[in-house]
Amino acid sequence: MGKHRKKDTEMIHGMKKEEDAYRSLTPPIYQTSTFVFDSAEQGQNRFSGDEGGYIYSRLSNPTVRELEERIALIEEGEEALAFSSGMGAVSAILTTLTKTGDHIVCSKGVYGCTYGFLKMMKEKYRVDFSFHNLSNQEMIEEAIQPNTSCIYVETPINPTMEIIDLELVVKVAKSHGIPVVVDNTFSSPYLQNPLSVGCDVVIHSATKYIGGHGDVIAGIAVGNKKLMNLVAMTARKDIGASLSPFDAWLLLRGIKTLAIRMDRHSEHALKIAEMLERHPAVEEVYYPFLPSHPQYELAKKQMRKGGGLITFKLKGADKEETQKFMNRLKLIQIAVSLGDAESLIQHPATMTHAVVDEEERIKMGITDNMVRLSVGLEAWEDIWNDLDQALQ
Repeated sequence: MGKHRKKDTEMIHGMKKEEDAYRSLTPPIYQTSTFVFDSAEQGQNRFSGDEGGYIYSRLSNPTVRELEERIALIEEGEEALAFSSGMGAVSAILTTLTKTGDHIVCSKGVYGCTYGFLKMMKEKYRVDFSFHNLSNQEMIEEAIQPNTSCIYVETPINPTMEIIDLELVVKVAKSHGIPVVVDNTFSSPYLQNPLSVGCDVVIHSATKYIGGHGDVIAGIAVGNKKLMNLVAMTARKDIGASLSPFDAWLLLRGIKTLAIRMDRHSEHALKIAEMLERHPAVEEVYYPFLPSHPQYELAKKQMRKGGGLITFKLKGADKEETQKFMNRLKLIQIAVSLGDAESLIQHPATMTHAVVDEEERIKMGITDNMVRLSVGLEAWEDIWNDLDQALQ
């Protein structure tokens, strides 16, 4: 980051480039599949790696590259890679860090599609995984097996909003020489930077807060140059989950307002969480910056603000009653994404985590009366009035 620049400023300006002959304020879209070489020898040198430059947009593209450099800057990492989806990033990182016979330690809960990918890796390629409470050093030590090749965590965990102490996980992982991978989607690079405390890889579904407008599917991975170059030249190149130039341009647009959006998401979510906590129809509220959250002090230490996600349970409700509550909402939309300008609500047990085996889902704490709310940018009073009338 610039010596005297705040993160908010870097999100807007990034690293300014001088090679654009037209001095465009907005980055241009290089909407091309391939790039022309000056000579056959130049083509040979680029393919051999003896000369830098662009070859083919599946490998790299100037618009995508600008996005990657901007994300690496604000995540405080050496190198970033863009993917065509968040799961493209997750699968590329995990396939690079594992081989047949390896084991992955996971936080107590993960996103449903991440679970589905882990299950496929286990069934097809014999890469095992297990879920653990990682709240103290002894539990982390017990989770690690001789064949553990990485520790994969979400914090806050989707959808229970549990917080993982990243410094503690890193301390134990480093003593075993094991890399730590963090899904940082719920926090965004504005609220939390796991690389700054020693984690090895940060992953984002850039579809969410980084994009912020519900109009792009994308993923990001950030880490050190050696690992990211390996991922780029193997998993991303050969599997092919590369981001398109236009989608990269949309994300560059979204990043410019990330700081101000996250401030408003967080401010409104805290107000809504406080009001939900006092509502007689609500059994429990999970939000990191509520003083009642069991890891409130850790959340304040690790995150700049609480983010825009709230999970809560309806008192005495079963699945059908919970769905009736959702169907009564008028302003808040029923949809599984998050981080958009619009407030969105979903039912984890039958939506985002439907693929998770019921026994495992219950262990994760995902019950039929639980809903996950992504607080949007609308006036918080309107969001609350909609929730209140549906809860009556």
